[in-house]
Amino acid sequence: MAERAEPADTAPRNDPPGLSNRQGEGIGLTGPDIAAIAASVVWLVVCVIFLTAGGEGAGSGLVTTAAVILPIMTIWAVAIVARAARVIQDESRRLQITVDGLRKAYLSQAQAGRADNPQNAIMRKLTEISASQKTFEATLAMVGSARMAEGAAQAGAPEAGPEDQPPLSLGTPAEAMQPPLANEDYISALNFPETAEDEAGFAALRRALRDHQTAQLIRASQDILTLMSQEGIYMDDLQPDMARAETWRAFAEGARGREIAALGGVQDRATLALTAGRMKQDPIFRDAAHHFLRRFDQSFAAFSQRASDAEVQAFADTRTARAFMILGRVAGTFD
Repeated sequence: MAERAEPADTAPRNDPPGLSNRQGEGIGLTGPDIAAIAASVVWLVVCVIFLTAGGEGAGSGLVTTAAVILPIMTIWAVAIVARAARVIQDESRRLQITVDGLRKAYLSQAQAGRADNPQNAIMRKLTEISASQKTFEATLAMVGSARMAEGAAQAGAPEAGPEDQPPLSLGTPAEAMQPPLANEDYISALNFPETAEDEAGFAALRRALRDHQTAQLIRASQDILTLMSQEGIYMDDLQPDMARAETWRAFAEGARGREIAALGGVQDRATLALTAGRMKQDPIFRDAAHHFLRRFDQSFAAFSQRASDAEVQAFADTRTARAFMILGRVAGTFD
């Protein structure tokens, strides 16, 4: 007996505000993909013309292959970073729409005569999530732009070795002439801007991204904070026990284990359990965590040498330092 055909679903959906069924949507080509394809084709045409006109003198073997392939790889690396940044921003906007929709729905129900009035704690939490998401999106855009700028610079010029960098008098590299990063900017940048309107915070972040070692830690911190947020772990929700400045200095000097156990100030069991589980199950998270810990160790060791005790304590209260407390405990740094 033939089954009766189901009627087409024309009724409106009751999905929560801001959420929709996205299965089956095609990714398609984005602007960066099209630009990368065009740049790759142009580069291949240039290479073909050069090799054809140059004859035997144009080079051969591995050198020629590297000269053709490496720029194309760099172009696509930039395109992949651009697409990833766009995906993250899209997800951020969807989450923002969801939060706003939940808030409006909750208020509408309360105004319609529901027995329970809106709970202040819930409304405050939704507002905090909304503000944090806007700040996080702006920060991602800034750090992503810095990465794309670096990739574009590499695509436009051949890779230069240490001997190719323009030395100044007495062989001093050009980056050594950059003014040293102020401790205040270092602390502010690694805490990330407080709100989307935090102009001083974004200015400090821009200055910090010009410092090579600090920029590496900022990017590592951004990556791990993004991954931890996927588990619902946010640094602003934590209230760690703060260690003394001398304990932080002992860590900077190479101490490990029980001697610096006070640095693992995050005691929230759920946070530690979620992080430990992700470390065991997700190799991408694990690699990002170990990379972050290495960058943190190197950068803080240099910072502690020029920082006062008050500045060390201020740094210990940043979002980056709180991430270190969690990952350090999970990785066994304080055991």
